[in-house]
Amino acid sequence: MSKRDIVLTNVTVVQLLRQPCPGPSPPPPSPPNTVTRAPPPPPPPPPEPKIEEPPPEPLPEPVRDEVKPPPPPPPPPPPPPPPPPPPKKASIPKELTVGINGFGRIGRLVLRACMEKGVKVVAVNDPFIDPEYMVYMFKYDSTHGRYKGNVDYKNGQLVVDNQEITVYQCKAPKEIPWRNVGSPYVVESTGVYLSLEATSDHISAGAQRVVICAPSPDAPMFVMGVNENDYNPNSMNIVSNASCTTNCLAPLAKVIHEQFGIVEGLMTTVHSYTATQKTVDGPSRKAWRDGRGAHQNIIPASTGAAKAVGSVIPALKGKLTGMAFRVPTPDVSVVDLTCRLARPTPYSAIKEAMKTAAKGPMAGILAYTEDEVVSTDFTGDTHSSIFDAKAGIALNDTFVKLISWYDNEYGYSNRVVDLLRYMFSREK
Repeated sequence: MSKRDIVLTNVTVVQLLRQPCPGPSPPPPSPPNTVTRAPPPPPPPPPEPKIEEPPPEPLPEPVRDEVKPPPPPPPPPPPPPPPPPPPKKASIPKELTVGINGFGRIGRLVLRACMEKGVKVVAVNDPFIDPEYMVYMFKYDSTHGRYKGNVDYKNGQLVVDNQEITVYQCKAPKEIPWRNVGSPYVVESTGVYLSLEATSDHISAGAQRVVICAPSPDAPMFVMGVNENDYNPNSMNIVSNASCTTNCLAPLAKVIHEQFGIVEGLMTTVHSYTATQKTVDGPSRKAWRDGRGAHQNIIPASTGAAKAVGSVIPALKGKLTGMAFRVPTPDVSVVDLTCRLARPTPYSAIKEAMKTAAKGPMAGILAYTEDEVVSTDFTGDTHSSIFDAKAGIALNDTFVKLISWYDNEYGYSNRVVDLLRYMFSREK
């Protein structure tokens, strides 16, 4: 190839490279004097008419049980108060000391029993008896005889067998300064203050404990030999020694019921007259017959002694009741217990059971006799109940009449002292 051909070839190649790329075919030429315009864009389609739909109905809320909101939690309890300090233990005296409120029949005989049993009496209170008169009344007794020891009044004190006893003459228990004489056990023998509320004034005045010498409407009741083991020193600082008749009947009923069973029974006490009766006819508001002359009559009277047995022997509650005949004797009474037995028993077996009890667990409380005795034979007897084996009778093996004697003054006063000693023995 010549040099000229190479140049031409290069020119041709350059020209070819400068030509535009082939595109779409050009439109056909328009006629003269006409302007070629791009076709207008197609009109937009008409908008579709909007169909307004009704707003959707709200869906009904599901029916639910009305649930009350839970109550707010209670506020936290306040912190517990600090425990109280332990109570101070009452000092336990080294020996039993006794104060007596009321220097009547029972009060004076309790003092005699204390002297015989070696129990120290530190004070006596009675607003109605002068100290010199106390000496006279204690020294001379128409029923129990003259006191065999020495009795005097010196330096404001009653002196009995060289034992000095402070004398007070306060009208109300709360006024008696028991603390001044060492807080003794107090024997309430006025016959006036019988309830827990009335006798609690003794405790407030400094008494250690109180024994009421009569049935009480609400104080715990005890009969020695029967239920003294029920005494609780932690909760009982005021107790009742029941009545003289209950002290006679309860030991008898206890033995019979435990050995043979008592279905039911009636009690009659033939009872000596007491200071509450009249020497001659006089007024008596509660029971007219009680106002008749005590020395002249046998007087039917009421008594709660049989029912009170149900308080000391719960198994006999509602099974016994009774009455009294007041008779013209100064002292010693007798109980007649007529009862139906649960188990057929010959009278000889009853006598044997009573004799065994008198020699055993109830020695000193219950006695047994087969002698031909009468009431004055028991004046000054210290037992609560003396079973008279020869006086009792039996209709058959389940229906019997049992007889038991008691010194309603001196036997009862000895039980008061025994109860005091027992209570003191339970002090911790």
